[in-house]
Amino acid sequence: MAKNLTKEVLEDWLENVRPLARDGKVADYIPALAKQDPDELAVAVYDLNGECVSAGNLVCCFTLQSISKVFSLALALMDNGEEYVFDRVGMEPTGDPFHSIYRLEQHAPSKPLNPMINAGALAVTNMIHGATPDEKVGRLLSFIHEMTDDQSIRYNEDVAVSEFQTAYLNRSLCYYMKQHGVIEGSVEENLDAYTKQCAIEVNIHHLARIGAIFANDGKDLESGRQIIPRHLARICKTFMVTCGMYDASGSFAIRVGIPAKSGVSGAVVGSVNGFGGIAVYGAALDEKGNSVVGLKLLELLANRYDLSIF
Repeated sequence: MAKNLTKEVLEDWLENVRPLARDGKVADYIPALAKQDPDELAVAVYDLNGECVSAGNLVCCFTLQSISKVFSLALALMDNGEEYVFDRVGMEPTGDPFHSIYRLEQHAPSKPLNPMINAGALAVTNMIHGATPDEKVGRLLSFIHEMTDDQSIRYNEDVAVSEFQTAYLNRSLCYYMKQHGVIEGSVEENLDAYTKQCAIEVNIHHLARIGAIFANDGKDLESGRQIIPRHLARICKTFMVTCGMYDASGSFAIRVGIPAKSGVSGAVVGSVNGFGGIAVYGAALDEKGNSVVGLKLLELLANRYDLSIF
């Protein structure tokens, strides 16, 4: 573990940034997420030796939301290979909001710019092998079980249903891409898989451990087994740098400078080669959809321990 990084240090930082939660708001456009408590905060740092230091509410669970896009991308790449995936989804960052349809209309043949925006993530979920939505989600859950060493992880049914019932814009994105041959099969089934994927529920230790596995180039921390091929883990981390924080990815790279991915539940995962995984949680979001408290905690950690990759 990094020198002087203790539970007491994390607890002190957590209390210092706690007032920032008042500067954001929970993602109330998803009814189930509107019930989240912005005062529930957590942080965990999981180093490459398998040691974890954490503070805050360590038992609360939260849904992955857009963080799941990194894991679904890794699985789709393992299922299909790079050429197949990137024939259908691009590699370029965008300054547009994560739910924008604008670039699909500009970029023939309606190929999403990258896998971290909603259009790209919906196309990636469509590529995961499985005959049914539950089979696809089951394979993604098994992948997460393998990375966390916890078979109990499931998706939150209430959140999944809430997202599915209100996913009008994501339906539009799917139908637009289906019209142009980017996705195949049933739009409703693809959306079913995607909303369940986003509703997978973890705690702060789970998320930090997954971040550490990506930091370890896809190797399990205990057995050394290669869960994700090294070059695919690196591809995922590159997308985390260029596209992981929605349309705030550029400013985040300057201020923090680590590969990271956020979700509108208020969770953020960071992955730093040679250091480990960092997970933060605070449900109050800024106008870009990133956790207000989480961003500040990551900035404190990156500056204190010189974690920027730049």
